[in-house]
Amino acid sequence: MTTERADAARNRAVLIQTARDMVVEVGVDKITMDALAERSGLGKGTVFRRFGTRAGIFMALLDAGEREFQARVLSGPPPLGPGAEPLDRLLGFGRARLRFLQENREIARAALGGRATVPSGPPATMTQRHIRTLLVQLHIDAADLDVLAMQLTAALEVPLLLYAAPHDADQPEEPFAGRLSLGWEDLIRRLTD
Repeated sequence: MTTERADAARNRAVLIQTARDMVVEVGVDKITMDALAERSGLGKGTVFRRFGTRAGIFMALLDAGEREFQARVLSGPPPLGPGAEPLDRLLGFGRARLRFLQENREIARAALGGRATVPSGPPATMTQRHIRTLLVQLHIDAADLDVLAMQLTAALEVPLLLYAAPHDADQPEEPFAGRLSLGWEDLIRRLTD
């Protein structure tokens, strides 16, 4: 493993923070490699070397967000972090994961850059392992605990979350993110009752 040079680490931090600020101020659609270089005060070459493509900017933002999310799971306050009962942790994890995905929905869509249908890799793996660990602690009697953990992970990583929120005339006042959290809680409570 190579160590990142101090100036490269500083530039990465500046670029990530600048991109985050731009997402809030101008939205995902207005972020370009050139705009990021200009706003950050760094050269275009630095931006291109760091990210490669426009989608790379958003992959880096997601990666940074995922690292922060995982740190909260590993050492943050309960119920997301350690110290709560397994059921409370599983419920809290699902709610937090769904909130994270909703808050980063536009960034995740931009990160795809037309190359893939869904982001995959370490975040989904971490989610699946964490859910499996909590299922073991809950003493869930499943035919295949690995498959159950994978299926529950799919409920939190589903591509549909990136593209569409269903419109329900029966519940127009309930935000989609709230409905997702309630659905997760209902699913877990049915599994554990």
